[in-house]
Amino acid sequence: MEQLNYSQIDNSSATRPWYKEVSKNQWRSLIAAGSGWALDSMDVMLYSMILVNIMRELHMDKTMGGFLATLTLLSSAVGGIFFGMIADRFGRTKSLMLSILVYSIFTFLCGFSQTITQLAVFRLLLGIGMGGEWVAGAALITESWDAKHRGKAMGFVQSSWAIGYALAAIVAGIISPHWGWRGVFFFGIIPALIAIWIRKGTKEPEIWEKARQAPKVIHSKPKLVKLFSAKVFRWTLLGAVLSVCAQFGYWGLFTWIPSYLGTPVDKGGAGLDVLKSTTWIVIMQTGAWFGYVLFGFLADKIGRKKTFILFFVAAALLVPIYGMTQNATRLLILGPFVAFFGSGYFSGFGAVLAELFPTEIRATGQGFCYNFGRGIAATAPTVVGFMASSVGLGAAFGFLSIAFALAAILVIIFLPETVGKQLN
Repeated sequence: MEQLNYSQIDNSSATRPWYKEVSKNQWRSLIAAGSGWALDSMDVMLYSMILVNIMRELHMDKTMGGFLATLTLLSSAVGGIFFGMIADRFGRTKSLMLSILVYSIFTFLCGFSQTITQLAVFRLLLGIGMGGEWVAGAALITESWDAKHRGKAMGFVQSSWAIGYALAAIVAGIISPHWGWRGVFFFGIIPALIAIWIRKGTKEPEIWEKARQAPKVIHSKPKLVKLFSAKVFRWTLLGAVLSVCAQFGYWGLFTWIPSYLGTPVDKGGAGLDVLKSTTWIVIMQTGAWFGYVLFGFLADKIGRKKTFILFFVAAALLVPIYGMTQNATRLLILGPFVAFFGSGYFSGFGAVLAELFPTEIRATGQGFCYNFGRGIAATAPTVVGFMASSVGLGAAFGFLSIAFALAAILVIIFLPETVGKQLN
């Protein structure tokens, strides 16, 4: 595939610490996107933390438990595309605020579910906001931050997912013994407060404001249609397929890890109690946090392509080993490395997709590619749950290494190196 050459940015300020080159507004945008993403993660992953309890009370098997997770991911794909178009039309911050309100309200309502159908409906609606938050935040950050720090910024934002995942484990560990799984969902309304803060002071990126004020072409094609024009279609296709592989591996693994840790050994799990499961997950997500952050620094230093390859290959090797391990101590040691490589690559998606699409359709392109991948990968929790019914969760995890390996191959063959590209 044709390689793209971009001029490197000015290194005259190379002696200054990078963080001193960041403006107040840029930090504000990072905090807004990062906090929204952390609480998005918390609200979404609360389900995984209490899935065993929900299955017991609502009489669900593993296949149905996985299917409800799949429903959330499917609707998040729709939400990502929808909120991407909102972000391009009305602004990144407005889209971000609205998406946070949606996922927090419907997480809260999950606590009132009396049947599987009611829970499914609330999870479905929750997913719309979940998908929208990522694309709005990614567009806000990639357009607000300079090219030479874009990877780092997205790394820090993406690392917030690990914080939210760990927070979900802590919340579930503290609340569920006293107020049950319903009380855990009620806690999910908290992110709505962040939406109010975002609305008050987070500014739109200048590049978006300029694009908004530019003369509009009469009868211009809808932004979603433009993703399939000859000029950008190959990037739309590559971004979407790469996202499918990356997210299939992630959601198949991390949706079920809490259940795997808490399932008895004779049923194919690790047999940990609630306290140990919570501790193991928090430690595991510490590894994920470092993976997200260091991916961003590496991507700015050695390039997006090499960093993607390193993480995907390592994940393909480590995930099957984790699935074959039931010893608690070994899981504790191995977990952070699995999360480091099996999560960290997400930091690259926001920057790379931003660098492949023009400003006019950037959020739409990011939203479509990332969430098309999430929509297809939504089958992963169901597939793993179905396989686990016969071979156990650990063995089912080994199947996911195929997705990581395919992602590495796609990057090697098709992805251009875009490090240092100035957005236009």
